[in-house]
Amino acid sequence: MTQKLIIVTLYGGNDGLNTVVPYGNSAYYTARPELAYQPDQVLRLDDSLGLNPVLEGLNLLWSKKQLAVVLGAGYPKPDRSHFRSMDIWQTASPSGPTTSGWVGRWLDGTNAAPEAAVSFEPMLPPLLVGETRTGACVSIDGLKLPAGVTPNMIEALGRREPNDTDMQARAADAYGNLIKIDQLIRDGEAKVAPSEATVQPEIPATGTGGANVLSAQLLRVAQCVEAGVPTRVYSVSLGGFDTHTAERLGHELLLRQLDQALTSFVDRLARTEAGRQVTVVVYSEFGRRVRANASHGTDHGTAGPVFVLGPQVAGGLYGEQPSLQDLDDGDLKATTDFRDVFGTLLASVLRADPARYLGGGYKPKMLPFLASG
Repeated sequence: MTQKLIIVTLYGGNDGLNTVVPYGNSAYYTARPELAYQPDQVLRLDDSLGLNPVLEGLNLLWSKKQLAVVLGAGYPKPDRSHFRSMDIWQTASPSGPTTSGWVGRWLDGTNAAPEAAVSFEPMLPPLLVGETRTGACVSIDGLKLPAGVTPNMIEALGRREPNDTDMQARAADAYGNLIKIDQLIRDGEAKVAPSEATVQPEIPATGTGGANVLSAQLLRVAQCVEAGVPTRVYSVSLGGFDTHTAERLGHELLLRQLDQALTSFVDRLARTEAGRQVTVVVYSEFGRRVRANASHGTDHGTAGPVFVLGPQVAGGLYGEQPSLQDLDDGDLKATTDFRDVFGTLLASVLRADPARYLGGGYKPKMLPFLASG
C-alpha cells in the first residue's frame, strides 16, 4: 500500500530547548533560570533529555516507539530571519535562493498530478511549488465561490480551447484542477460522520504565518487518507512560535495544541491500513537562543529538534544533542543537517532519489528512524 507523508510546519521558531528539555545539563538552568523546567517536571526520554510536561500524548507515542526525535537539526551558516530561514527549510537550499521547494521538485520529477501534494493552509507554501508542477492549496472550509459564480462556470473556464496560448492553457488547467481537487476533498468528507463536518478554529493565525487550526487541518487529512484520495504529501501548519516575551505560558499553550492534534490524528489513522502507512514530520525554521532575554522569552536562534511520528517510525533519539557550553555567538551548533531528515523521508516514504530533489544535489546521510528505511 502507498505510503503518505504529512509535513507539519511550526511557524515562528519553536523553542527546541523547552520542547526537548536538556534537564541533565546545569548550563540549561544557568542560561534560563525562570524558563527552565525542573528534572521532576519533564517527561523523561533518557537520563539527560525529556519532553515538555504538556506533551503527554507524544510521550505515549514515545513509549510505543512511534516517535523519533532528531536532535540538533539545522543548516550551515544559519540565518535568523524568519522568512529566509523558512525558505531554506522549504526549498532545502541553504546555499542561495531558489524558486522551487523540495516537494515541488519531486512533483516536477515524477510528472505528478496536482492532487499529489495538497496544503490545507491559508496560502500555498513554497515547499509545494515546482518549476513545472505545483501542489494544490485547499481551504479547510472547502471551496467557497462568490455570489453568482457556479461550479459549472468554473468548470467551463477549465476547458482548454484549440487556439489557447501557453499561458491561457495553464490558466484553464488551474481552473480545472480547482474543481477536480475540491471534489476529491468533498468525496472524503462524505465518508465521515456529519458531526465532523463543522470545524472550529482554535486561536487566530499570527503575523509570522500559519493558521493555528492544526487539528482542523489534520482532520481534513485524515478524511482524505481514509477516503483513498491519491495525495502522497500533505502540508499543514501551526503558527505563533515567535516567543520573545512571556514565553512559558504561550509556548505551553501551543505545544498542548500540537500534542493534542498530532496524537488524536495518529490514533485515528491507526484504525485503518491506509492510515498506518502515514508518516508525520514536524519542524520549525529555527530554534531559540540558549539564554533567556529580559522579557522572560527567547530570541531567534539556530538548531532545534525535529519530530517524526507514526506506525512506520522506529522510535528513539537520533543524532547528537548540541552542546550548551560550545556555542556559536550564543547559539547552538547544528549537529544534524536538516536535509538528512528530508532526504530519508524522500527515500523511504516517497521512494525517490534524495539527491535529485534536494538543493544542489545534496547527498544526505540516511537516518534509521523509519522501520522500512
